[in-house]
Amino acid sequence: MKDAGQDQDEPRWLTTEENEAWVALSWLMLKLPGAIEAQLQRDDGLTFFDYIVLAALSMSPGRSMRMSDLAEFANGSLSRLSNVAKRLEARGLLVRAPSPCNGRITVATLTDEGMAVVVKAAPGHVETVRRYVFDGLEHEHVTALTEIGRRIAAQVEPGRVWPPSSDRVAR
Repeated sequence: MKDAGQDQDEPRWLTTEENEAWVALSWLMLKLPGAIEAQLQRDDGLTFFDYIVLAALSMSPGRSMRMSDLAEFANGSLSRLSNVAKRLEARGLLVRAPSPCNGRITVATLTDEGMAVVVKAAPGHVETVRRYVFDGLEHEHVTALTEIGRRIAAQVEPGRVWPPSSDRVAR
């Protein structure tokens, strides 16, 4: 119920505390991906999206996923994923093929060369994530960050299972 003096068209302005949190989160959303990507580009010639795609495949049974599931996991459109997969396929890091059970479904599979790239890239990536994210946090901050991330994700995409599953086998 609205306060008697509150205009129903008036925005719900952020409090000072909420504004400070929003500025901090906004800065994080803008700066962290670039810092992560810079390390991956410098050390491994990969974009952050490339790495997410390859890592998701490396963690999946049979190192394979449906392209639609992989796009969902990487938070990218099928079109974007197709373009990236084409480039990664040209580098010999993954292959795409129709599903043996349903030819209308395309499955991406990580090659041995792709797995070698993930194995090589993972230590530097993890060290960068640790340096930028976890080294400055106490255990209770990590627990809070997990809860905060899940709650915000649920607001952005209600009903979606979080985190997205990397164990979807091509069927």
